[in-house]
Amino acid sequence: MSEKYVSKSTSIAARLLGNEMMIMSAVDSTFFTLDEVATIIWQAADGQTPLSQIAGRICQEFDVHQQQAERDAEQFVEELSKHGILLISDSPGMNSKPMREE
Repeated sequence: MSEKYVSKSTSIAARLLGNEMMIMSAVDSTFFTLDEVATIIWQAADGQTPLSQIAGRICQEFDVHQQQAERDAEQFVEELSKHGILLISDSPGMNSKPMREE
């Protein structure tokens, strides 16, 4: 997997409820409820941390191999990027913050 860097769009609203993140796109009103694993990815999406390193955090928290965590994380960020919720880059430096996150 070539290295990817992920950041949050400025066109969203997000709120953490328990261990799950609720996210809504201001662009198309798409609403997502993220489970614990997806919430780890979301919270780490700072535009500076490589996706492989984020997957490593998932491996520390859950019983999953690095390669599987990386594949699943990449699939997840690709899906949210289609809705403009996450932004993907091949270099660090994207540090967008959500419009509203509580």
